[in-house]
Amino acid sequence: MSVVLEAKHINKYFRKPLLFHVLKDINFQVKQGEFVSIMGKSGCGKSTLLYILSTMDTDYEGELYLNNELVTGQDRQHLSYLRNKHVGFVFQFHYLLSEFTVLENVMLPAKKLAEKSHQEIEHDAMEKLKMLHIDHLAKKRASRVSGGEKQRVAIARALINNPSIIMGDEPTGNLDSHNAENVFNIFKGLSEDKGLSLLIVTHDEDFANKTDRIIRMGDGKILL
Repeated sequence: MSVVLEAKHINKYFRKPLLFHVLKDINFQVKQGEFVSIMGKSGCGKSTLLYILSTMDTDYEGELYLNNELVTGQDRQHLSYLRNKHVGFVFQFHYLLSEFTVLENVMLPAKKLAEKSHQEIEHDAMEKLKMLHIDHLAKKRASRVSGGEKQRVAIARALINNPSIIMGDEPTGNLDSHNAENVFNIFKGLSEDKGLSLLIVTHDEDFANKTDRIIRMGDGKILL
């Protein structure tokens, strides 16, 4: 099994208003097809860690590898390219553009990457919507679909560039239990059928207990 993501000796400091050591010597790997959850009390550093792992925050000590490529120290333009191509994001809030259609929202990251024609991107976007059983919503405005559907659109958007890993920050935090279970089952299917890696920050014990592995954090450290 190849390693998709690896953190080596990650340390993070907040320097204002006072020096605060927020992440302390974080080390772990996520392998291809592995479904991993991160748990811990509010303020333990989970979201801060996710920002670093997703290459959005570059102010840290240690080394981060994506598909065995050292991403620490790369310039912003290259990081933006890597993030768009290899990392899919699903947040607690879907961040869809409400005036765009469902299909247009899903196409956006691929248009930004600009490696395929408009027709190819549209075709890929429809395939992702079909996979998540929401292709009938393609032409609807994003503002006109339900909360559970919006989160599925957000997942389709995260998948459009066929990333190596999906990262989620409380992706079921805003959903009722039925829709939360739906999202879990989608993630599980992506991991088992497509060999996609998933790293999900969650407060939901039921969700976490069904993943392959839980990384528990406390006070800026990995506890287990």
